[in-house]
Amino acid sequence: MSAQPEPPAAPSALTEVEAHGVERIPDADRTATPLDLFRLAFGGANTFSTCVLGAFPILFGLSFRQGLAATVLGVLTGALILCPMAVFGPVNGTNNAVSSSAHLGVHGRVVGSFLSLLTAVAFFSLSVWSSGDALVGGAHRLFGLERGTLSYVVAYALFAGLVLAVCVYGFRFMLFVNKIAVTSASLLFLLGAVAFAGDFDPSYAGVFTDSADAATRSMFWPSFIGATLIVLSNPVSFGAFLGDWSRYIPASTPRRRVVGAAFLSQLATLLPFVFGLATASIVATKAPAYVDPAAPDFVGGLLAISPSWFFLPVCLLALIGGMSTGTTSLYGTGLDFSSVFPRLSRVRATLLVGALSIVFIFVGRFGLDLVRSISTFATVIITCTTPWMVVMMLGFWTRRGWYDPEALQVFNRRQRGGRYWFAHGWNWRGMTAWWVAALTGVLFTNIPGQFVGPLGDLAHGVDIGLPLSLAVAAVLFLALLRLFPEPRAAYGPAGARLARTVEAPVPPITGPGAASGTGAPVPAADAR
Repeated sequence: MSAQPEPPAAPSALTEVEAHGVERIPDADRTATPLDLFRLAFGGANTFSTCVLGAFPILFGLSFRQGLAATVLGVLTGALILCPMAVFGPVNGTNNAVSSSAHLGVHGRVVGSFLSLLTAVAFFSLSVWSSGDALVGGAHRLFGLERGTLSYVVAYALFAGLVLAVCVYGFRFMLFVNKIAVTSASLLFLLGAVAFAGDFDPSYAGVFTDSADAATRSMFWPSFIGATLIVLSNPVSFGAFLGDWSRYIPASTPRRRVVGAAFLSQLATLLPFVFGLATASIVATKAPAYVDPAAPDFVGGLLAISPSWFFLPVCLLALIGGMSTGTTSLYGTGLDFSSVFPRLSRVRATLLVGALSIVFIFVGRFGLDLVRSISTFATVIITCTTPWMVVMMLGFWTRRGWYDPEALQVFNRRQRGGRYWFAHGWNWRGMTAWWVAALTGVLFTNIPGQFVGPLGDLAHGVDIGLPLSLAVAAVLFLALLRLFPEPRAAYGPAGARLARTVEAPVPPITGPGAASGTGAPVPAADAR
């Protein structure tokens, strides 16, 4: 009598600390759905920190309509770049950094871990700073709390501690928080639309008017593209983390549903983006000192123009939304670093990364004044992360979505060999395409008034760093796959698409717990 398939496991309790690390999630434990992925990705961006990013078009001098065009363009482009990254989790049952072993090599996967760490620190810090400032400012207006250093220290520490606690409990608790955050934050944003409806003027003109001087008008396109790229950085920032959440989705789930959930989650972020854009235009009209490019303070400006009855909703929005952004940023990095440093469990790695992030938050806020440069930090990180995503997506396409899950886990198990060993654990084709494209992007970056790369002025002040890095990564990676074929064994039974291959022996997997041979590959589920 044939064995019956193992029934799906019941979802773990909210207060049960997640046991899974980056090993392949057993099929019986994959109980998440594309809707859960939507909630996590949208909840992580439906926050106060996204409002801050939404204010940048106004800070760059654009009118409301120009800023809206830049915002829509940035969100749409970012969503299209991001959404294919959702498929790796269901296919491989692990996070995207581990999946990158197939294209950058067993050791090259640490690139994804490093990029996810920097991204997590940047957006976790932005979340804590913006939410903490809003909490302190709202409490000052409601209860007369003094806005001194001690107030900010307590707010940041309390907020960061709450986020860290959710991340320690793991996926189920984080999903619960985001279920609440998606609904409540959306309602609060809609309430804010009512609060500011009387003051909002869609004809806000910005600085690039017909009466502006020639020097000002010449800065329009650099400012428009710079604002678009800052908006785009928000969806792209999820690229390294989507697999952390989608790995709990069954492999049999149609890929179009998983990709669609990731895409729609970013389109939904137009709600907080447009809220930030609209309120920033009101601040620029009624309290222009708060949008001074030399010392912008969107949070302070928002509180200055808010009706008194909206102070409490602002505090709730800062708390709920910030929790969502903070957890989605920090959870995946702690998860991944438990494999980079084998002596650390997922919980210990999460605590370590959280502690380092908290130190960065306090040093940046009170010591080095890095808050005003967070947009530069985020843009440069995204410029380096996007070519990594391009290598991953083109690699998925050329491999026809086929992977060997056992070979993907070689690094995590401290083994050697397998289909993805390539040259001593490094796939120099993917690595070269990544670092050349990332370096090119940084060299051509031009963020007005903040960071200009050595070649940033060659396009007459227009920031072409990110588009150029995308193009370089795609062209160079495909060219290297044609000129220097990968081993046939790295591809599935259907063979390569577009790329060439060469017959080469597969080094056996050796090391702790290794069985003879290379392990039995598990084909990815067919797309339906």
